Amino acid sequence: MVILLMLARLFALILFLPSLAVAAGFLSVYEDLPLQPGLIEVPGSALSFDTPVGRIVEVEAKGSSDKQSVLRFYAAALPQLGWVQDAPSQFHREQEILKIETTESNKGLVVVRFKVSPK
Repeated sequence: MVILLMLARLFALILFLPSLAVAAGFLSVYEDLPLQPGLIEVPGSALSFDTPVGRIVEVEAKGSSDKQSVLRFYAAALPQLGWVQDAPSQFHREQEILKIETTESNKGLVVVRFKVSPK
Protein backbone atom coordinates (compact mmCIF):
# COMPACT_ATOMS: atom_id res chain seq x y z
CA MET A 1 0.00 0.00 0.00
CA VAL A 2 2.79 2.42 0.91
CA ILE A 3 4.64 1.55 -2.29
CA LEU A 4 1.53 2.24 -4.36
CA LEU A 5 1.10 5.58 -2.63
CA MET A 6 4.71 6.50 -3.32
CA LEU A 7 4.35 5.47 -6.96
CA ALA A 8 1.19 7.58 -7.26
CA ARG A 9 3.06 10.60 -5.88
CA LEU A 10 5.94 10.02 -8.27
CA PHE A 11 3.54 9.73 -11.21
CA ALA A 12 1.78 12.95 -10.16
CA LEU A 13 5.13 14.71 -9.86
CA ILE A 14 6.20 13.56 -13.33
CA LEU A 15 2.81 14.44 -14.79
CA PHE A 16 2.84 17.97 -13.40
CA LEU A 17 6.61 18.55 -13.60
CA PRO A 18 6.35 21.07 -16.45
CA SER A 19 4.12 23.34 -14.38
CA LEU A 20 6.45 23.02 -11.38
CA ALA A 21 9.47 23.87 -13.51
CA VAL A 22 9.01 27.48 -12.45
CA ALA A 23 9.77 26.50 -8.84
CA ALA A 24 13.23 27.44 -7.62
CA GLY A 25 13.79 23.97 -6.17
CA PHE A 26 12.49 21.99 -3.27
CA LEU A 27 12.99 22.15 0.48
CA SER A 28 15.79 19.91 1.75
CA VAL A 29 13.82 18.35 4.62
CA TYR A 30 10.56 17.82 2.74
CA GLU A 31 11.36 16.64 -0.74
CA ASP A 32 8.12 17.56 -2.46
CA LEU A 33 7.53 21.05 -1.13
CA PRO A 34 8.66 23.44 -3.87
CA LEU A 35 10.39 26.74 -3.24
CA GLN A 36 8.81 29.77 -4.84
CA PRO A 37 11.19 31.51 -7.26
CA GLY A 38 13.04 34.22 -5.36
CA LEU A 39 13.10 32.23 -2.11
CA ILE A 40 16.05 30.32 -0.69
CA GLU A 41 16.05 27.93 2.24
CA VAL A 42 17.60 29.47 5.35
CA PRO A 43 20.66 27.37 6.25
CA GLY A 44 20.34 25.74 9.66
CA SER A 45 16.60 26.41 9.94
CA ALA A 46 15.46 22.86 9.19
CA LEU A 47 14.03 20.62 11.89
CA SER A 48 12.65 17.18 11.14
CA PHE A 49 11.80 14.23 13.32
CA ASP A 50 9.39 11.32 13.46
CA THR A 51 6.88 10.80 16.24
CA PRO A 52 4.59 7.83 16.89
CA VAL A 53 1.74 9.73 15.17
CA GLY A 54 3.75 11.13 12.22
CA ARG A 55 6.59 13.40 11.31
CA ILE A 56 7.15 16.99 12.29
CA VAL A 57 9.01 19.29 9.92
CA GLU A 58 9.82 22.98 10.24
CA VAL A 59 11.97 25.01 7.88
CA GLU A 60 12.33 28.64 6.81
CA ALA A 61 12.98 30.25 3.46
CA LYS A 62 13.51 33.90 2.67
CA GLY A 63 13.80 36.12 -0.35
CA SER A 64 12.40 38.91 -2.41
CA SER A 65 8.65 38.45 -2.51
CA ASP A 66 5.56 39.38 -0.54
CA LYS A 67 2.94 37.49 1.44
CA GLN A 68 0.26 37.52 -1.27
CA SER A 69 2.67 36.26 -3.96
CA VAL A 70 3.83 33.47 -1.67
CA LEU A 71 0.28 32.38 -0.89
CA ARG A 72 -0.74 32.53 -4.59
CA PHE A 73 2.26 30.42 -5.59
CA TYR A 74 1.52 27.70 -3.05
CA ALA A 75 -2.22 27.77 -3.74
CA ALA A 76 -1.38 26.94 -7.37
CA ALA A 77 1.56 24.54 -6.86
CA LEU A 78 0.59 22.40 -3.87
CA PRO A 79 -2.68 20.91 -5.18
CA GLN A 80 -0.65 19.44 -8.06
CA LEU A 81 1.27 17.50 -5.40
CA GLY A 82 -1.81 16.19 -3.64
CA TRP A 83 -2.25 18.91 -1.02
CA VAL A 84 -5.79 20.19 -0.36
CA GLN A 85 -6.12 23.83 0.64
CA ASP A 86 -8.06 24.37 3.89
CA ALA A 87 -7.33 28.10 4.32
CA PRO A 88 -5.10 30.63 2.51
CA SER A 89 -2.03 29.41 4.43
CA GLN A 90 -3.01 25.88 5.43
CA PHE A 91 -3.14 22.60 3.49
CA HIS A 92 -3.57 18.94 4.29
CA ARG A 93 -2.53 15.72 2.57
CA GLU A 94 -3.21 12.26 3.91
CA GLN A 95 -2.47 12.50 7.63
CA GLU A 96 -0.37 15.68 7.53
CA ILE A 97 -1.13 19.38 7.89
CA LEU A 98 1.03 22.07 6.29
CA LYS A 99 0.98 25.60 7.65
CA ILE A 100 2.74 28.42 5.84
CA GLU A 101 3.56 31.49 7.92
CA THR A 102 4.92 34.65 6.31
CA THR A 103 6.61 37.72 7.74
CA GLU A 104 7.34 40.72 5.53
CA SER A 105 10.02 43.31 6.10
CA ASN A 106 9.86 46.89 4.92
CA LYS A 107 12.70 46.15 2.49
CA GLY A 108 10.67 43.94 0.14
CA LEU A 109 11.82 40.71 1.76
CA VAL A 110 9.70 37.92 3.11
CA VAL A 111 10.46 35.09 5.53
CA VAL A 112 8.34 31.99 4.99
CA ARG A 113 8.07 29.36 7.71
CA PHE A 114 6.79 25.92 6.66
CA LYS A 115 5.38 23.68 9.39
CA VAL A 116 4.28 20.11 8.70
CA SER A 117 2.68 18.12 11.50
CA PRO A 118 0.36 15.13 11.94
CA LYS A 119 -3.40 15.74 11.83
